[in-house]
Amino acid sequence: MKKIGFIGTYDKTDLILNIAKILTTMGRRVIMVDLTLTQKAKYVVPVINPTLTYITNFEDIDVAVGFKNEKEIKGYLGISEQEGLPYDIMLIDVDDSEAAKEFDLLKAAKNYFVTAFDLYSLKRGLEVLSNLKEPINLTKILFAKEILKEEDDYLNFLSLGYKVMWNEYRIYFPIENGDWSVLAENQRVAKIKFKKLSTQYKDSLVFIAGEILNDVSENQIRRAVKTIERGV
Repeated sequence: MKKIGFIGTYDKTDLILNIAKILTTMGRRVIMVDLTLTQKAKYVVPVINPTLTYITNFEDIDVAVGFKNEKEIKGYLGISEQEGLPYDIMLIDVDDSEAAKEFDLLKAAKNYFVTAFDLYSLKRGLEVLSNLKEPINLTKILFAKEILKEEDDYLNFLSLGYKVMWNEYRIYFPIENGDWSVLAENQRVAKIKFKKLSTQYKDSLVFIAGEILNDVSENQIRRAVKTIERGV
């Protein structure tokens, strides 16, 4: 199973669900694990009888809420500690350093740092990395209306005291009213729809899905996006 971390305090729920939808459309078995303190997935992903810990299926994605580690997930699924989880990919939403350690994100196949450029998102997001004992390789996922070099430089400056190795490239998502309106509507109707998302937003989703899969072509991923757009 390939483990992918999405680190930071910026709201990542819709982003991760959208990526997961592409992966499941391409035939991968995916679990999204919400380790955040607010547990937004509990409120966004529909579930009939929510309990303190549960796994529910939404749009072919298993969504896990309330678990502290993989052992608890295995216990919930009724499999032994020695068995592997029955998924191809685990997407982990984390905004807490202890949770990051419990799920051993230092050994994840890929880790992303997701942030906007407000000080809370930047500083509180970096705090998640504060107790890591080894350096972590991170790719920036940046949400902004306009990406300025000064803002990226400021993030680099704030991270100087942390054991972070940034990848040279960055992934951008536009903060556009159109995109946020689509995401809000998706939440209201409990569906994952791509049709009205901006081209830049979808391009960034395609890029991340390609990094996670790394054994399929961009054209294959774009075909999956078209399938989601058609609602097939």
